[in-house]
Amino acid sequence: MGTDDLRRVRTYLERTGLAAAAIDELPGDASDRRYVRVRAPDGSSQVLLVHRGPIDTATLPLLNVARLLARMDVPAPAVRGSAGDLGILALEDLGDLTLERFLATATAAQRRAVYADAVDLIARLQRRGRELASPDYLPFTLAFDEDKLAWELDFFVEHFLLDHRRAALSAAARAALDAELRAVARELAAEPRVLCHRDFHSRNLMLHAGRLYVIDFQDARLGPATYDLVSLLRDCYVRHEPSFVTGMLARYHDRAGSPGGAAFLDRFDLMSVQRHLKALGTFGYQATAAGNERYLAAVPRTLDYLADVFRRAPRFERLRALLAPRVPELPQEPAP
Repeated sequence: MGTDDLRRVRTYLERTGLAAAAIDELPGDASDRRYVRVRAPDGSSQVLLVHRGPIDTATLPLLNVARLLARMDVPAPAVRGSAGDLGILALEDLGDLTLERFLATATAAQRRAVYADAVDLIARLQRRGRELASPDYLPFTLAFDEDKLAWELDFFVEHFLLDHRRAALSAAARAALDAELRAVARELAAEPRVLCHRDFHSRNLMLHAGRLYVIDFQDARLGPATYDLVSLLRDCYVRHEPSFVTGMLARYHDRAGSPGGAAFLDRFDLMSVQRHLKALGTFGYQATAAGNERYLAAVPRTLDYLADVFRRAPRFERLRALLAPRVPELPQEPAP
């Protein structure tokens, strides 16, 4: 934590009568926000979310989305206080047990139970999102439209393919790749839209007091029904057996009252291609531009997901043929 961040934290604690609290910096995410746990002398604790500079609490996306989630009965950390001039939010301390950490020691039955809860939360987000849709809530004014999805795919090309992997792309190859990626974005953008958390994976789900909580939800927006499901079940940080994924998708269809079948799985694969290319762009950016290499451990698993789709789905043959010479982990031969 930088000197200015620490100064602002101490100022906030002095204002709120917690000058004697102990301060422990927590691991951050892929943003420029910082997280600090403060422990008061009475044993209570809270987490301070420290922004780079002042914030407007009247318009801050996190607070807007938090109000929406509260109406939906989707568990999220409560807001304990704020100081806009200091750029600080005080949040309920949920502890340190992310879903990713929980899985390290969970039994098969525990894993099934917690993922059933997670799938149910996705179905609730979608159902209650339809019921509560209003421009008063920021997520209903934002969407994964064609331009947004295409921008994320271009981020992959720039920051993973070119910057991180140092791939060579002729003008003709770049134009062909852009056309394939734009087609993916166009098809996804045409799907019916539901409320999406946007980063619904094992590092953004926490277990606390016997409940599953969502965090890092400030970028929620409208998008395909498969978006959060891909984030959860084809998680860049956790791999599941195909039969487990199939079972959880069946639960989703039951809870959401939606049809499954081959057409849905095709949409699921399409969303997987976009989501994982976007994730690779983020990992590449963190490593090359931000000097943060901890996300590189997730690259092999993420490429494995893409390879799986390319092996079984001939519809992505042109995209595979353009990427494979530059990404050797991908299949070098067409799908049968």
